[in-house]
Amino acid sequence: MAENIDQLDRKILDIITRNARVPFKDVAEVCGVSRAAIHQRVSRLVDEGVITGSGYTVNPKALGYNTCTYVGIKLERASMYKNVARQLEAFPEIVECHFTTGQYSILVKLYAYDNEYLMELLNSCVQQIEGVTSTEALISLGESFTRGVPVMVPRPKARSGARGLRRSRADMSLFTADLGE
Repeated sequence: MAENIDQLDRKILDIITRNARVPFKDVAEVCGVSRAAIHQRVSRLVDEGVITGSGYTVNPKALGYNTCTYVGIKLERASMYKNVARQLEAFPEIVECHFTTGQYSILVKLYAYDNEYLMELLNSCVQQIEGVTSTEALISLGESFTRGVPVMVPRPKARSGARGLRRSRADMSLFTADLGE
């Protein structure tokens, strides 16, 4: 899929992922193309599954969710993942669920109103699912930042290894210089 995405697509993605409400005419102006070209490209990116949604972000605290927690879940057998994930999906407080490597089979992110509510979710819900052997909760003390997938960062060459990933602020400014930031 990545081979079908050119620099203009990446520039469009970078702009609209920073602000989903930006008018296409503004995107077209920054990109130096017509509004129709932006519309066609965004439609294609949606059709190809590159863009999977858009919308607003809700502040969890504004709804009373004061505890953000990452929970590592150990299973009897890793092969139980799909069944357990289906059951976890029934809890609206769980906003992300990942099948992982390492000491946990599953890692979830959830929001609770407070620590008491979190304990009830874990003890009475998550730990009661067949196949769950234990959980470990990592309570977030505060979110420093959140962002979407980096669309303007070039893929490093295969031979560069980890050292090739070091970038200076000057290097990174090349990716956002045209965005009016």
